[in-house]
Amino acid sequence: MTGTERSTGVCPVTGAAGLTRITTPTGDSAWLATGYHLVRELFADARLGRSHRTPETAARIGESAFFGGPIGNFDTELADHARMKSILQRHFSPGRMRAFRPRVDAVTAELLDVLAARGGPADLHAELAVPLPLQIICELLGVPFEDRDSFREWTAAAGDVADRGKAEQGAADIFGYCRKSVEHKRAHPGDDVTSRLCADPELTDDDVAMFAMVLLFAGHETSVVQIGVAALMLLEQPELWRTLHERPELVPAAVDELLRACEPTNLPRYARVDLAVRGEQVAAGDLVLLGLTSANHDATVFPDPARVDFARAQGQHVTFGFGSHYCIGAPLARIEMQAAIGQLTARFPTMALDAGPAGPTQREEVFTRGLTALPVTW
Repeated sequence: MTGTERSTGVCPVTGAAGLTRITTPTGDSAWLATGYHLVRELFADARLGRSHRTPETAARIGESAFFGGPIGNFDTELADHARMKSILQRHFSPGRMRAFRPRVDAVTAELLDVLAARGGPADLHAELAVPLPLQIICELLGVPFEDRDSFREWTAAAGDVADRGKAEQGAADIFGYCRKSVEHKRAHPGDDVTSRLCADPELTDDDVAMFAMVLLFAGHETSVVQIGVAALMLLEQPELWRTLHERPELVPAAVDELLRACEPTNLPRYARVDLAVRGEQVAAGDLVLLGLTSANHDATVFPDPARVDFARAQGQHVTFGFGSHYCIGAPLARIEMQAAIGQLTARFPTMALDAGPAGPTQREEVFTRGLTALPVTW
């Protein structure tokens, strides 16, 4: 399975810019936006949002509680988003995350110490890709790492694209857990993000629980996927693995290139008003999917886009979004990936995919997709 063979959902890997009518996996009609410049333009267009005037009638791409359909209050979405970003960004600023880098490096080293002591073959997904982001977000939020199995179960349920009841229950379980955590932090504050949010007099318990829920879900799920896929892409091209072993200074650039070359999931948006886009008339309420894979593989911006090139100087990928919708967790995700990929290639120069019958396996039932197993040997 190579990088260009992975499932792209409803989005073909294409650099052709424009809007195309498609049918989503739920049978609904939607617009697919492709091409780097168009996708960035629509990221910044305030006439598109995540909410819908009548959410019960809105087109969907799946049953996921977070990404399958509309979320938020249509009348207050713009203000709500600006408020959330202003509150959370200070806790995940590049400077604050750089100060946390030594802890990320230490956790990564501890996990790889266990891996080395146990010996191969091993499942890199279970041994590194899952526990590293989980432990880091648990420490940042001040919640017990011992609850990690529950987090993973609830996150997978909330992202289920086929079973809405399961997805809604998963989201409710995460929120309920975060609500109890807020009550605990009110009485026993610590040096963590949840406690600092609790100290904000303008935030209610439900506000803090909702922010913690978003951070717990997004703060580990996407990193689990990205670390696993990045490692797989390197293992599929051993010369790239060797390059990073021999030239560790390339790791930061390599991580950004791997983020570009991966196939992120399309992001749903809804037209808040009637609008014209590249000659097409989009009606208020229409579902518009931002084709991130298409944007990141636009040959007019990224020459020879299928090739993983650590020296690539052109373009800025949109895996983390763009503009006001740029992911606040991007600095942390980069640090985690740099620690994982840097230490893996430094400590295990002969690591290779296990040639067993199972091989790497991925999940299709969860919105974020990603791997379920990454068997390796060395």
